[in-house]
Amino acid sequence: MIVQKEFLGKLKDFGLNSYEAKLWTALLSRGVSTAGELSDIASVPRSRSYDVLESLEKKGFIIMKLGKPIKYIAVPPAEVIERIKKRTAEEAQRQTKSLESLRGSEVLGELDLLYKQGVDLVEPADLTGAIKGRSNLIDHLHSLIKSAEKSVTILTTETGLVRKADELRNALQKAKDKGAKIRIAAPFGKETQGAVKQLGQFGQVKHVDNVRGRFCIIDSKHVVLMPLDDKETHSNYDFGVWLNTGFFAKSLEGMFDALWQNAK
Repeated sequence: MIVQKEFLGKLKDFGLNSYEAKLWTALLSRGVSTAGELSDIASVPRSRSYDVLESLEKKGFIIMKLGKPIKYIAVPPAEVIERIKKRTAEEAQRQTKSLESLRGSEVLGELDLLYKQGVDLVEPADLTGAIKGRSNLIDHLHSLIKSAEKSVTILTTETGLVRKADELRNALQKAKDKGAKIRIAAPFGKETQGAVKQLGQFGQVKHVDNVRGRFCIIDSKHVVLMPLDDKETHSNYDFGVWLNTGFFAKSLEGMFDALWQNAK
């Protein structure tokens, strides 16, 4: 049986490696079969077949039939999906409980102490980094904004404004609760009306003409620069540069102030 590589690659979504995918699809095509037969059909070395079939059995993809020779029975794919969903949900719940139990624990306290002691020894200029992927960028911005105590200054695009209204509102609310002054500048359009209204709950939002840029300044100290146009860049290839330098942050903030005065 010949199965296209592209099809086998899609089976990674089921959590299967190459050998597991080959043997499972081979068994699906037969319904019931021995390890030797499946090895030949799937072109998987016989020395590996039993280990791989045992792994598939543990994952709930197949059932071992009692008797000699040992045979294996395929579980219907729809049932496999239900099993995976259940197992994934249980594992996520277990990990969530485990992580929640760390809040306020001695372990977290010691880790925080190590981090704070380590950061105190690092020069501010060394606290820089490249952040790849839009989801990672959002996570980093969320972390910086929610810890803001004095100010949050954002220049973004139309699509960036909508995205921030959706994904950064919790962080902006925390910054507002701490008394941070929040200013957001971006070009407005029909698609931004809801975002402008929502973000206006946290601070001032102004329209800027003929300016396209993406950066965020936190407490006149942290800067996140996003050099690519998010309208033309796939989210996976978006990136930003994080800088911890008051000198550059204040200079950039001064340029933003001039833009802000002329904004509507």
